[in-house]
Amino acid sequence: MVDLSGYQPPPFDQWPDAQPYEQWHAISDQGGVIELPPNAWDPSARAFHVTRFADADRILRDADTFSASINTEGIGPYMGELILGLDGEEHRRYRNLVAHAFRRSAIDRWERELIQPIISDLLDDIVPAGRADLVAQLTAKYPVQVICGIVGVPLADHDQFHQWAEKINYGPLDHEAGMAASRAMRDYLEPLVAARRTNPTGDLLSELVHAEVDGERLTDERLYGFLRLLLPAGAETTYNVMGTCLLLLARDRAVRDRISDDRSLVGPFAEEVLRWESSVTMVSRRVTIDTEIGGCPVPAGAAITVLNGAAGHDEDRWPHPTDFDLDREPVAHLAFGTGAHQCLGMHLARLEVAVGINAVLDRLPDLRLDPDRPEPVVAGYAFRGPRTLPVTFG
Repeated sequence: MVDLSGYQPPPFDQWPDAQPYEQWHAISDQGGVIELPPNAWDPSARAFHVTRFADADRILRDADTFSASINTEGIGPYMGELILGLDGEEHRRYRNLVAHAFRRSAIDRWERELIQPIISDLLDDIVPAGRADLVAQLTAKYPVQVICGIVGVPLADHDQFHQWAEKINYGPLDHEAGMAASRAMRDYLEPLVAARRTNPTGDLLSELVHAEVDGERLTDERLYGFLRLLLPAGAETTYNVMGTCLLLLARDRAVRDRISDDRSLVGPFAEEVLRWESSVTMVSRRVTIDTEIGGCPVPAGAAITVLNGAAGHDEDRWPHPTDFDLDREPVAHLAFGTGAHQCLGMHLARLEVAVGINAVLDRLPDLRLDPDRPEPVVAGYAFRGPRTLPVTFG
């Protein structure tokens, strides 16, 4: 049995290489809720981790008892005024202002004009060599180029946005770097926003600048807050799950051959990857009233970390949940959250992954791990994915 006495998350500098599932499974085995020891920053604060699906689902759906305001405390300094930290009517109004930009017709247009051409161009550069690192040469470039194209940022600057996105996402680990990236991204975006105010071009940035619901528009602070959220979230999370999908295809020939022969399996394959290895493993909430989670009393003011990655391994919901199973009966997971804050970009992310998998299967036949390189692994604490993916192909 795993010893959970004194359980704590790993130090920030160990997050990129962490393998937390053994501890998370142990928490589930022992009730699914654990209180963390007092921390050095605020010894009076109480904090809990929650691992079971039913508890996680309830927390994310009950915005009255479990407030999203805690996100403003954590990532707010780096992203600014952001939708992830709002509740109730204020959140509804803000979300309505930006949700229209992600309508089905827009996503269909992005597929034709951006997603398919970008993946095709990237693979054009990879195919002749017969081997590649699919993280460095494909997944680290593909989603960030897509989101830059959608927003209206020149694709030539995608590398810079990828760097800013990583530093903003990991702002709590390196405050100075996170704040510098946040300021740099706003400085870059300000002239683009000013140009769209006077000359809309039909891109997402133009829509956000001119979005109006019930006579209300986005303030500048909320506009830049949403863009700082969108660019890292739209790039980093899809980049990680795409890498995990391709790692599995390169490692498991039987799965790869089945999907290659029957492309109707691409969607179920991606959903099982999202459940099995969610690229974002945790969501934070603040308790507003004394309550109970999984039989554990939790006081008002406590911080809750919903470990949605662990919830995807709940054996009460999925038989043999630690196994990847392409034939698993589909059941909703929490990789995109749920409730009022469910990910706005989930349909775009699913489309990017599906288009990317199909393109790789078409263009990189006989994909397999490079036998001359160390075998890659999926790693990370809050964000998970392979950091390298050396492969060969026919």
